[in-house]
This record gives sequence, structure tokens and C-alpha cells, in this order.
Amino acid sequence: MALKVKLKPNEKLIVAGAAITNGGTAATLIIGNKVPILRERNIMKQADANSPARRIYFIVQVMYIDPDGMAEHHKIYWKLVGDYLKAAPSALNLINGMSMQILGDKYYEALKTARKLIEHEQIILSKIQKT
Repeated sequence: MALKVKLKPNEKLIVAGAAITNGGTAATLIIGNKVPILRERNIMKQADANSPARRIYFIVQVMYIDPDGMAEHHKIYWKLVGDYLKAAPSALNLINGMSMQILGDKYYEALKTARKLIEHEQIILSKIQKT
């Protein structure tokens, strides 16, 4: 089944590892096969991966769009989530869910869970700042 992606003027996306920028008018792309796609609002730049949860999101994103380096990406992922769980064991359910998605090659779903992990991190940090 084809995927229809409506783009705003100048909106960016990644399709199968290729960075694409729409021109000055709205456009619709129809993608006929299954490839990794990330819209601009879901793309995290490496410079923005400035917290433990954001680094996890970033490496999951890299797994999704760059399957060629998967062994190294997984190695980094497992190190990051291990460190995160040592600091925030309350994230165990989120990490377990995301890890199962990754092991099942469901990287887009894992990115959704990683966004929840970023929210979890923000809640923890706000509690720490209040004390």
C-alpha cells in the first residue's frame, strides 16, 4: 500500500536515508514501497541530542535511517539505555518496550517510545529542579 506524504513549502524529510527538502510550494509525495521516512518534526540533529534520553532517541533514529551500521548502532544503544536505567530505574517499562521494538525491527515505533522517554526525562528533571 502506498504512503501519501503531504509536505509544506520548504519542509524537510528523510526518505531511505536521503535528505529531501520540498520547494517553495506545498507538495504531495506518494511512496510506493516500504522505506524509512522521517518528517522534519521528527528528525533530531546530532547537536540537539544533548541529554541521555535525547541521545537514545538520536541513536534509534540512526538505526531507522542507516541500517548498514546496525551492529555499531546497537552497541551504542545498549550502552546508552544501560546508563539511563542506572540513573532512572523508573524508565524500565519504557526501555523494555523500546528494546523489544528494536529487536523486532520496528524502529519507527521505537522512535515513538523514545519520545516518551524524553518526556519521562523532563518530568524527572523538573522534580529535581523543584527540590
